[in-house]
Amino acid sequence: MAAPLPDDPTLDEIRAHLAPIVAGHAAFDGWTEEAVERAAGEAGVDPGAAKLAFPEDATDMIDAWFAYIDGQMAASFSAEELAEMPVHRRIRAAILKRLDIARPHKEALRRAIAILAMPQNIPLGSKLGWRSADAMWRLAGDTATDFNHYTKRAILAGVYGSTIMAWMDDESDGETETVAFLDRRLGNVAQFEKLKKKLRGDPDRRFSFTRFLGRLRYPGR
Repeated sequence: MAAPLPDDPTLDEIRAHLAPIVAGHAAFDGWTEEAVERAAGEAGVDPGAAKLAFPEDATDMIDAWFAYIDGQMAASFSAEELAEMPVHRRIRAAILKRLDIARPHKEALRRAIAILAMPQNIPLGSKLGWRSADAMWRLAGDTATDFNHYTKRAILAGVYGSTIMAWMDDESDGETETVAFLDRRLGNVAQFEKLKKKLRGDPDRRFSFTRFLGRLRYPGR
């Protein structure tokens, strides 16, 4: 559901309000100016202002919709609900909630992914994937500020992206194949995290990039 639009809204407020409505039209009209015009008409927003709210056309529309999903995901869980779940269950719940939010506009998402896969849009696609992963980790209560901050988000962005691709083609009852796929991926991440902890506790087994390069240069050592 779109956020209420205040009186005399700013362009950012119009953009946030129209984002999910545009997604509803993008399945049929594509991420186009026509989708924005239809969304504006549906929401009673001035078409000229609606157009100004999405100056970069498709990429702006997709960016705004993904931001809407971030916000809806965060608003879907209470602090009490999250407190009862371990961190890995919070991440799992966040990903499944995102799929649930996007489900009514699955074809729009398919079109959005195709646009973000274009060479000129790959940097934006990476940025949006990172932003979604960051939103999920923050929801899960992550406070890491060291290198783990980046590795956690990079790994989760990969898990989330691959889960979306599995979900797009899932025709199983209750999307059980997607859920099973996600659980396998999260299991792989958990094993990786256990290995990292084990290596951190053993200096002799800890990975060293410098030592690795040295062994490439002097393989006999």
